Amino acid sequence: MASKSPLFECTNVHVEVEGKQVVSGVSLTINAGEIHAIMGPNGSGKSSLSNALMGHPSYKITSGEVRLAGQNILDMSADQRSRAGLFLAFQYPLAIPGVTVANFMRSALNAHRGKDADMTDFRKIFKAEMASLEVEDQFATRYVNEGFSGGEKKRLEILQLSMLGPKIAILDETDSGLDIDALKVVSHGINRYHTDANGILLVTHYQRLLDYVKPDFVHVMMAGQFVKSGGADLALKLEELGYDWVEKENEQKATV
Repeated sequence: MASKSPLFECTNVHVEVEGKQVVSGVSLTINAGEIHAIMGPNGSGKSSLSNALMGHPSYKITSGEVRLAGQNILDMSADQRSRAGLFLAFQYPLAIPGVTVANFMRSALNAHRGKDADMTDFRKIFKAEMASLEVEDQFATRYVNEGFSGGEKKRLEILQLSMLGPKIAILDETDSGLDIDALKVVSHGINRYHTDANGILLVTHYQRLLDYVKPDFVHVMMAGQFVKSGGADLALKLEELGYDWVEKENEQKATV
């Protein structure tokens, strides 16, 4: 019996920003049902990789392959990648003055379903998802991210995630700027989205998010490369010892 292909796979990916190489040969396989976490110091290439995978025009994948459910996505625009089932929660979500949260979400869901899709269930789904994330009803009439607190911005990102139901969710420092109560709510939303049919790639500096969203695999990124991978216990060790020991370990390997 033939084995199933990975849900998401990137192979030897290199990324440039304004002519400077910021990711140098990253390979990653995510099977359905798996949660992977990328940890690393500032400037290691974590967010650059995330943006490049989603198709941000400033982040150019110069070599390598990226497949979602077996389909090559490198020739797709960002919106095409989104409709194919890839999602990115931004580290710093942008404000969209004049566009309400409800209209934004309705337009996004309609784009994913197709122009002739039945949207009569939108209001019911929208209200249920807002309630799950402990978002008040008036949130729907506010302009996207305009005047939002850090916690409200991240709740909106997870609201989009739960409404769109992508195959793969890349969450770039979703825990950034959250107090403990907001972190618990956002983590609940992530866990509620996650099933055996989808996958998650968490990008984070800290262990605290991983206390609530349990990773199957943890990858340490430094200087644009994965330098170490392991299970959830690796994140605990990083929290205790920092990144210096990983750097020293790799320096020792390089001299052998």
